[in-house]
Amino acid sequence: MKVVILAGGYGTRISEESVLTPKPMIEIGGKPILWHILKIYSSYGFNDFIVCLGYKGDKIKQYFANYALHNSDVTFDFSNEGLMKTHHYVAEPWRVTLVETGKDTLTGGRVKRVKDYIGDEPFMLTYGDGVADINISELVRYHQEHGKAATVTAVQPPGRFGSLKIDGKQKVEGFTEKMKGDGGWINAGFFVMQPEVLDYIEGDHSILERETLERLAAEGNLMAYPHAGFWHPMDTLRDKTYLDELCKNKKAPWSKW
Repeated sequence: MKVVILAGGYGTRISEESVLTPKPMIEIGGKPILWHILKIYSSYGFNDFIVCLGYKGDKIKQYFANYALHNSDVTFDFSNEGLMKTHHYVAEPWRVTLVETGKDTLTGGRVKRVKDYIGDEPFMLTYGDGVADINISELVRYHQEHGKAATVTAVQPPGRFGSLKIDGKQKVEGFTEKMKGDGGWINAGFFVMQPEVLDYIEGDHSILERETLERLAAEGNLMAYPHAGFWHPMDTLRDKTYLDELCKNKKAPWSKW
C-alpha cells in the first residue's frame, strides 16, 4: 500500500523556520520531520511513498538526491577525476516519488494530482508535519474491516497550557499540567482511503478537509480510528522545540525503529 504525504504548504505559523526551508524539512532530533514520518510507516513495512511537493519543493528533492551524502562517510578522490566513494552506506528500503503538485494547490487538489502514481489501489495519506505512535498495521486492519471508503485518525489533543485548580474563594489550590482540551476529537491525519475517494476531489482548489471529507461523512462513508496515544503536530516554533527535546532526550514515543 502506497503512502501519500502532503508536503507542499507554506508553513506560515512557523515562519521563523519555513522562510528558508519547507516545513517538512525542518529538523527535529537532527533529521527532517518528513524523515521521521517515513520511518514511522517503514517500521510497519510500508515503504512506497508519494510526496506532494509545493513550496520550496526543490529542497526536498535535493535532500533525497543527496541522501547517501547525508547518511554515509564519503571519500572524494580529486586525484582521480573527483571520484566519489561512499562508506557504510545507510540504505533505507524506501521508494520515494516526489511530485510537483503546484505552489498554491490546496490539500485535496494535491492528492488529486498524484492520482496516476496511486493507481487503483487503497492508499494511506498523512500530513508532512505531524508524528504519532500509531500502530499503522492496526489502522489498516481497522479500515479493511469496516469496509467504508475512508478512515481518519482521531485524537483528543492536550491543552496548550496547564490549568489552575481554584476553590470557591478564588484561591489557587494547585496546578494541573497538559490537561486534555474540551473533549472534542480532531483530525490527526494518518488516513486510509479507497481509490474512489479521488473521484470526490474536483481540482486544485478543493480542500480535502472540507468538500471531500465532509461529503464522505454526510454519506456515512468516513470512519474514525480513535488514537489515545501520542500525537503532536509541528505548527509553531514551540512545537518544534518540544519535539526536538523529546528526540534529544530519547523520549520520542513515535520512534519505534
